[in-house]
This record gives sequence, structure tokens and C-alpha cells, in this order.
Amino acid sequence: MLALNKTRWQAIIKNDKSMDNIFFYGVTTTKIFCKPSCHSKAPKFTNTVIFQNQTEALKSGFRPCKRCQPTGQRVSNEIWVEQIKTYIQNNYSQKLTLTIIAETCHGSASNLQRIFTKYTQQSPTVYLNNLRLQKAQQLLRQTNDALPKIAQKCGFNSSSYFNTKFKQKFNMTPLQYKESFLHK
Repeated sequence: MLALNKTRWQAIIKNDKSMDNIFFYGVTTTKIFCKPSCHSKAPKFTNTVIFQNQTEALKSGFRPCKRCQPTGQRVSNEIWVEQIKTYIQNNYSQKLTLTIIAETCHGSASNLQRIFTKYTQQSPTVYLNNLRLQKAQQLLRQTNDALPKIAQKCGFNSSSYFNTKFKQKFNMTPLQYKESFLHK
């Protein structure tokens, strides 16, 4: 791996095509790597690593970007869906919208929605909410955290929305769920 210096960072931020094939950059939160000229959302400096070539990126567990195709080959939809799922699993507690997921995973919102739904039989939003609710169940069973704190840890922006989604999914409130484990 190479160091992320000012010249390389500027090439990434400015989508400098002249730096293509001189280095590649990876985003640690998505495990996707790109050419410097990629027009995807700019990563955070702290989440960026530099590779000398595609092989180094692949050996480090990074997948090629669907948008800029740094290996020269089209990324299959199956691999892209796995990238999206990994990103959601690693960031479910953050504020995520379809647009944020699409920009971060290097695609358009409409294409992401269509492809993800086709391969998983659920929309990215449903997948995200189901994951958040699974994490909430786990926290309700394993911690004594207050419900608002659990809602926040799981990425719900309000306790009332958390309660509504939880009750829709499990036919009981989070408090009822928690109490059911206390009396066992």
C-alpha cells in the first residue's frame, strides 16, 4: 500500500483522469476500490487507502467499483448487491437514505433500488429496517439500555418510529419484548 498524500488526495477529490493506473484508492467502509477519476461520492480522508494496482486492492479484500470499473471488467449485479449489503451491515446505526447508500456504493438510487430488490426480494430500505430491528432485539435481550438509547444505537431517528416499526414486525412493543425475557 502507498501513503495517502496531498497529491493523491487532490487527484481523488478532483477526479483526475491523468492519475488513473498510477494508483487506485479504496474506501474502508465499503471495501470498494476505484480509479482516481471515479465520479462517485468523495470518501472521507480517514476511510481512504491507496493501492499501487488492482491486484493489491483485490488481495486486500476490496471489490471493484461498479461505476468506474477499475479492473476493466463490469462488476456483476450479484457482487454489487453484496457490496451494498456489507455497507448497510457496517453502517446501519448511521443516518442512511437510499441516496446515501447509492452514492456510497457507486450507483444511482433508482438502479440500486431495482437491482437490490431483484436479487434480495426486498428493497434496501426494508433490508435496513429489518437489520436494525434484529439488532434492537439483540440489545433488548442483552443490555439494560433504555429504549431511546437502543433506538439510537440501531439507527432509528426517534423512539416513536422505533416503537411503531418494532410493533409492526413483532406484534409487540420493544418494552413488551424486553419484559418477556425478564420473566423467563
